[in-house]
Amino acid sequence: MSQPISLLEELAWRGLLYQQTEGLAAHLATGPVRGYCGFDPTAASLHVGNLVPVMGLVHLARAGHTPVALVGGGTAMIGDPSGKANERTLMTVEKIDANAAAIHAQLEGICQRALGTSSAPVVLIRNNAAWLRSLDLVSFLRDTGKHFSINYMLAKDSVASRLENGISFTEFAYMLMQAYDFLHLSQHDGVSLQIGGSDQWGNMTAGTELIRRASSAEAFAVTLPLVTTSSGQKFGKTEAGAVWLDASLTSPYQFYQFWINAEDADVGKYLRMFTLLDQSTIEALEASHAEAPHERRAQRTLAREVTTLLHSAELADAAERASRIIFDKKLDPRTIAAEVFEMLSREIPLVALPDADVDVLTVLEQAFAQSRGAGKKLLQQGAVMVNGEKIAADAPMVAASTAVHGRWFLVRKGARDIALVKLG
Repeated sequence: MSQPISLLEELAWRGLLYQQTEGLAAHLATGPVRGYCGFDPTAASLHVGNLVPVMGLVHLARAGHTPVALVGGGTAMIGDPSGKANERTLMTVEKIDANAAAIHAQLEGICQRALGTSSAPVVLIRNNAAWLRSLDLVSFLRDTGKHFSINYMLAKDSVASRLENGISFTEFAYMLMQAYDFLHLSQHDGVSLQIGGSDQWGNMTAGTELIRRASSAEAFAVTLPLVTTSSGQKFGKTEAGAVWLDASLTSPYQFYQFWINAEDADVGKYLRMFTLLDQSTIEALEASHAEAPHERRAQRTLAREVTTLLHSAELADAAERASRIIFDKKLDPRTIAAEVFEMLSREIPLVALPDADVDVLTVLEQAFAQSRGAGKKLLQQGAVMVNGEKIAADAPMVAASTAVHGRWFLVRKGARDIALVKLG
């Protein structure tokens, strides 16, 4: 029987290992450790870029360690300068708390689906509002600030990159706040490892330094890469904006589409980073994809796996079937479940009509802003299909009795335009 793979080996082959502090491998080999990753609630939802550190916590747990997710209800009141050219706009406490509650639920749900059900929590979740908001300033400066020189802080990238345009003392102090978090979790939860994005290296090593100086304990850090596409674009950005993990902001169908549209050059990397498929399975998918890239088998697997992880297997299945309706012109709409039509009706043009025979010219007018004259020309060209059947110019009416599930018509105009009609 083969030896279980270590956390660092797992992260390495998945392309998730960027930097690590000295001695981390030996520390992990001593037995189960507790490792944490922080998520500041600067928005009402995490986005796909946040999945990288979330997967870091998942792999930590799969390697036999205990993951701790820290929601930054305290640090969000200050604002992390990392990667920012200008000061953040400060949020109200009420907004921060609402965001924190939503992100808490997201983290819990993702880890539960990734790691399975258990009587014990699969991830410990803490909120640094519990200790930072009541922190005494004088005590903080005496007990924490004294361990850091200004020169040390100015040398960190998150600060140095802001010196030309200016940085407030508020954001300058963020590094100390994050370091204090690590010290608090070390003393109260036995946490000895911090996981984060590569842009957090300076803040994370400040935490290991504070723990060493303030309590003489061991502490370690490992960073994960910031993901970009093969073309160098920022990962997770689309024409519609950011891809959110909250289904009310990015629907399961839209989320599925984001992954299925991954470039061929990126899909192997994403399979490693964002799924729990093993190495041999991913390599087989890559080989299959190389032989027949037009089938997009790797992308379809990626989309299904990540949508299942974030939402559920049921919603992933519905999103996959809804996607097939749009892209597979040979698919018979009468084989599609009613819930798939419901999902699709929120994503493409929808025409609601009374429960009666349907005038296709009216549908073209309402769904695609086609005049009746232009609609007739399309029918004459054989460019309009309803539920897989071409509609003739001399017979533009479709019987209500032929509606799928008694209420749905799928209308195709040309090669790319598609709409739904809903009766009743």
